[in-house]
Amino acid sequence: MTTKGYQLFENTWEPRARLAWDTLHMRPTKGIPSWLIHVMNIPFMEQITGHRPGDYQRMPDQVYLAFERWAGACYIDQYLADNALTMGQEGYTADTEHGATTGAAEIVLDGMVIDSPEAVAEHLERFVLPRRQQEIDTFDPDNPRHVGHLISQEYQWQVLFGPDLLKGPYTDGFQSFPTLHYESYGYTNYFMAYALFPDIMARDFNQQADLAVLKNRVAARAIIEGHLPRLIRLDHDMADSRSTLVNIKSLDEIWFPQFARSIQPFLDAGIRLIWHCDGNLMDMVPRLLEAGLGGFQGFQYEDGMDYQRICRMTDRNGNPLFIIAGVSVTKTLPFGTKQDVVDQMKWLVQNGPPIGLMLGASSSIVPGTSLENIQALREGLLFFQEHGRT
Repeated sequence: MTTKGYQLFENTWEPRARLAWDTLHMRPTKGIPSWLIHVMNIPFMEQITGHRPGDYQRMPDQVYLAFERWAGACYIDQYLADNALTMGQEGYTADTEHGATTGAAEIVLDGMVIDSPEAVAEHLERFVLPRRQQEIDTFDPDNPRHVGHLISQEYQWQVLFGPDLLKGPYTDGFQSFPTLHYESYGYTNYFMAYALFPDIMARDFNQQADLAVLKNRVAARAIIEGHLPRLIRLDHDMADSRSTLVNIKSLDEIWFPQFARSIQPFLDAGIRLIWHCDGNLMDMVPRLLEAGLGGFQGFQYEDGMDYQRICRMTDRNGNPLFIIAGVSVTKTLPFGTKQDVVDQMKWLVQNGPPIGLMLGASSSIVPGTSLENIQALREGLLFFQEHGRT
């Protein structure tokens, strides 16, 4: 039986989804489409969409998608309806579950207490590397069920969204490449282990890439055979406000070669990859482009991300970059005025690429952000959708 894919939607796309589709595929358009607007303010979303207090808890999909339509979204890759339920109006509270990077009193994995860099190294060698090797040995990238699962997953999301919002691939099935393990081990002990045990880290990245190549062969097939949008946003925080979380020279030696190897199945299939930017990633930008990436999303301009310079860059084949430009969620939206929001949106458009540009917020908009500023963001998104760069 043929797996249902996006070809079934071909003649049903409404203007917003069609605008997003054409932009993703680097076609000239009059308007500029909008990426998702993720607001962590449930009462505001309920009120602005005409729902009653408590409706979000009962039916998050309905309220969330109604809000995205109100906000002018054209394209959603990462679906975050449940995410807003993790934070209250005052942010995270005392009863919020604490993890390795969010204040856990103790980190225990596979019965091991992770309380030192030596424990990180031991856990990697005893548990993580053998377990992953077993997955590599048993994973069959040519199994059509793997491809069918990814296509079906995206198809079901698109059915939920309807013909006016385009769903793009994003989930774990489309996100395979070597990552830093601070989310498992915590920042302190993991980064000390990174410095003390480079050989283990190199083995870990190499093995992650071995598995990623297999999984990305499946994902690339799913995108092509399922007629999905040919763009994936890779998302892994590797910098803070100063620079990369680890020395860039060490990344050159043990991470970038494995990263480039892991994404090759997508590049071979003609699928564009872009990178989510948190912090100051300027040292990584030329290296990511050399590895084969074709664009960026996010940008913390206040941390040194040179938006104007990046938008003038090209990929390694000389083609223009795809850019999802966002109004700053760490400065402009929470602390600026309505005019600041308007001015930054104009600046993003004026300095963005001539094709392949989307607009939105740079990341999640947290509680406490001025509702007037959110309204200004929405008005700007709708204006540029209609009028484009004029």
